[in-house]
Amino acid sequence: MALSTYSELKTSVADWLNRSDLTSAVPDFISLAEAQVERRLRTRQMIVRATATIDSEYSAVPADFLEARSLKLQTNPITPVGFETIDSLDNLSTRYTSSGKPQFFSIVGGQIRTVPIADSSYTAELVYYAKLSKLSDSNTTNWLLTAAPDIYLYGALMQAAPYLKDDARIGTWSQMYLTALQDLQTADDRGSTSGGALVARARTLG
Repeated sequence: MALSTYSELKTSVADWLNRSDLTSAVPDFISLAEAQVERRLRTRQMIVRATATIDSEYSAVPADFLEARSLKLQTNPITPVGFETIDSLDNLSTRYTSSGKPQFFSIVGGQIRTVPIADSSYTAELVYYAKLSKLSDSNTTNWLLTAAPDIYLYGALMQAAPYLKDDARIGTWSQMYLTALQDLQTADDRGSTSGGALVARARTLG
């Protein structure tokens, strides 16, 4: 069976489990698999760009934000803003007590904190890892299902095993899922160092 759409994935999960009574549960298995993928996987397909106005100490991150890669002020020339841990940024804030061009940033909850506090309005570009575009009846596919349907299938089957009290299969599905995940990460790591240009999708910071 093909595994190119959400509907085909749901059918395949049910077929692999040899169950016809899990219509309401299979979408949950898929959603749980997506949540686990987001905690583990970091590939170039997940990298996007967003622009924002930095004019105060804190700015909101995008709704699909997972992890920051870089922040740059769109000045002339471009000004990279260095990433710091929250504790390090606290220490730096005691040294940079006057407002000025932001030099450092950290992620605090759902916000970007910059030090020193901006002395005017700056346009900034945030490059970050974004969450998956979740599968649903209205969003029938995404880049991960196209690139690695085995991750979706084995991830959903792994999530199904505890629900079905099928402890014997947890290890099997888990190993197949982790292998598929690692294969994709390894392939992406090779691709990112092959000399090709990295293209990030653009977003607007909300």
